[in-house]
Amino acid sequence: MRLTVEKAEVRNLDELVRIERECFTSEAFTKEQVEIMLRNQNAIALLARINDEAAGFIIGIIENYGTMKAGHIYTIDVAVKHRRRGVGKRLLEEMESISLMRGAETSYLEVKVDNSAARRLYRNQGYVKMEPLHDYYSSGVHGLRLKKQLKPG
Repeated sequence: MRLTVEKAEVRNLDELVRIERECFTSEAFTKEQVEIMLRNQNAIALLARINDEAAGFIIGIIENYGTMKAGHIYTIDVAVKHRRRGVGKRLLEEMESISLMRGAETSYLEVKVDNSAARRLYRNQGYVKMEPLHDYYSSGVHGLRLKKQLKPG
């Protein structure tokens, strides 16, 4: 198995949207929303491939909060057939590294309360709970905002 990570671009849009819909169904970002994020000058978008097949991706945006910068991860997706192979962890580590290089001091993201696999990944990578998000995804579908302090080296 050869896992590689490359910059995701608009030319990868169909691959990204296919994986997004597989992972999130009703909560999936639309094709237009994914394209807008890819075109954002502050975005970091990475595509993981296993043996040249699209396996997953991550999109985040460096956001300014006064004098502080933070990386906000909007979506991290791993195709079902490629789960439990380190794809999500690798994408998250690469995102954090690039965010840090671009001046971000923290990284944050949102996750569904009942997504135990994702919550375990984030906990193992050092993310901690900031706040609950009542009805965040839809009525009765709650989320959590998580945060990680990024440190050089």
